[in-house]
Amino acid sequence: MRHLWSFLAGLVVAPVTWVLVTLGQEGSGRTVHRWVEIGTYSTPNLIEPAVYLGVAGILLGLLGTLRFSPFGPLVAGLLLVVPYLGLFVAPFTVRDQIPEGWKMLGDPLPLREPLENGTLFLIGMLLLMAVFSRQRWRQEPGKVAAATAPTPADEPVEATHSLGEWPPSDLNDKDIPPPTLGYPDTNPTEPLPRRVGGESPWSAPPRTTARPESTAETR
Repeated sequence: MRHLWSFLAGLVVAPVTWVLVTLGQEGSGRTVHRWVEIGTYSTPNLIEPAVYLGVAGILLGLLGTLRFSPFGPLVAGLLLVVPYLGLFVAPFTVRDQIPEGWKMLGDPLPLREPLENGTLFLIGMLLLMAVFSRQRWRQEPGKVAAATAPTPADEPVEATHSLGEWPPSDLNDKDIPPPTLGYPDTNPTEPLPRRVGGESPWSAPPRTTARPESTAETR
């Protein structure tokens, strides 16, 4: 369906662009020539032709850059390029097929001017080159995002523990002792030194009754 809408948009944009470019070029050129004749200028006179050209540029930009379908730029580009190419084969026949003497909003509409000065050929080639953009032939962003979405098995596991829950409930099933502030329970394997004869076992180093063999031999 998007190809059909793009095709219809190309059929509409091509003639509308032709008319807007004609009004803009004719009004802009007539205004500048008038300034040269009288030796002064008034910039508000350029607002109307600038609006025509601006709207034409917006339409061409939307048709040439949006990634709906390549059929729109293709159709519009061919409709604008073919009349200029016809000048190579039968220039007088092609020129006579274009109406002359029309007016729009009280302004003259010389539709032959954009054809003769090559403006239509330039715009048509720009639209045709937009067809070869790789962005137009890629898959739609929504489908790409759905295809590359991670599966539940690939998604990281989020921690569901609350700040007030300590220790976590999933640790209760494991043989891990709960944390405590008391001294750890130890089972000493060696007996502690006892107090003998009123002396503290830590007041003096332990006494030895046997003498070293090296001392006994020297005596």
